[in-house]
Amino acid sequence: MSTSRIIAIWFFILLVLSATAQPKIEETDTKMLHRAEKALTDVIVQDIFSPPVASRIYLYTNMAAYETCVPLQQKFQSLTHSIPGFPHIHFNGNPATINAGLAAVYAFMKTGGKLVFSEEALQDSLKAILINYQSLPQAVYDHSIAFGQQVSDSIIAWAAGDHYTETRKLRRYSFSAKDGKWIPTPPGYMAAIEPNWNKIRTICMDSASEFKPDPPPLFSKDSGSVFFQNAYQVYSTGNKLTQEQRAVALFWDCNPFFLNIQGHLHFATKKLSPGGHWISIAGIASRTRHADLVTSVAAYTITAIALFDGFISCWDEKYRSNLIRPETYINANIDETWRPLLQTPPFPEYTSGHSVISTAAAVVLTDFYGEQFRFDDSSELEYGLPVRTFQSFMDAANEAAISRNYGGIHYMPAIENGQKQGLLVGKKVLSRIQLLSFRVK
Repeated sequence: MSTSRIIAIWFFILLVLSATAQPKIEETDTKMLHRAEKALTDVIVQDIFSPPVASRIYLYTNMAAYETCVPLQQKFQSLTHSIPGFPHIHFNGNPATINAGLAAVYAFMKTGGKLVFSEEALQDSLKAILINYQSLPQAVYDHSIAFGQQVSDSIIAWAAGDHYTETRKLRRYSFSAKDGKWIPTPPGYMAAIEPNWNKIRTICMDSASEFKPDPPPLFSKDSGSVFFQNAYQVYSTGNKLTQEQRAVALFWDCNPFFLNIQGHLHFATKKLSPGGHWISIAGIASRTRHADLVTSVAAYTITAIALFDGFISCWDEKYRSNLIRPETYINANIDETWRPLLQTPPFPEYTSGHSVISTAAAVVLTDFYGEQFRFDDSSELEYGLPVRTFQSFMDAANEAAISRNYGGIHYMPAIENGQKQGLLVGKKVLSRIQLLSFRVK
């Protein structure tokens, strides 16, 4: 028998085995994807990455998973069609020799390992996931791992050009002592977080300042001024919070910098980041819809892109307006003993990061899964907070935005203009990123 005939028979047997196991394998693939996303989030929480940096990690890991799936199906197209300069990843093999789930999860985890501190913990999770693929033919297993590594290498090489490394070397931020400008707040008086994030390469926006919001109200200590009234609204709301308002504020706290102080002992309570909460929502939506592997990967990816550009847009404005936080203003001008329900995060006030990124994420998820999408959000369950139910993604985004006022850390203009900013970011992502050949409804 000729060598070519032997090879043909071998591939035929491989195809039959693959087709026979497909329903079970496909279900495993999707479960392992969600498991990998959770493992990455756990490491991000453990390593205490700032919200902008966490969004960068989610971006590249999900891009890697997505690009691994693209040549193995026909419903979604590569990001090379949407993002200038995005690497074209060559695939010259036979799709029948690749398990999409294994390749995608491997690419995801290997990419994540290059972006976090606790790489070993992530690789331990990967080893546990790989056990679920031991029944695959050895050739399929090996080819899937090799392709996943190829994609990961390409994404990591492209990520290296986003100016992140350069921003690590810039001079430490010096805060202004001028009236109305942000200064560090209690209890930790932490240094400014990511003051140079507007230098990071955007994905869809033409520049970090493309969606520059209207400026905040003019700073004033005059009790008749708009600024004073905005501050007093935060103060009075914080003093008479209802049980529901407290629950909303705590549910959306998402503060990875939360600091506990007991005498001279300082220690952190590690929490989910705002972006991590919305990545969790993307996963909840996909499981609610019983979405397959590639659809779930696409949902995670479009959400990660919206979060990433949203943080760049928001942080660009934060360090331009450099606005004083309510806690500082209220203590100096209204009540020196007042404290907000939530700890004030270590960066300027305007605009509200939750408002920007939550709205941007809600816009793309609404486009992807539909407007009236009821879901139970269990993202904060492991942090001791109950499940909350939302009637739509925008319903959740609106609650996330107003939670910052209930929590005492944002004036209303930062929330209202932040949502407008996030809406523009989300729409820009949808105009630029063409993942689907048809909409998933």
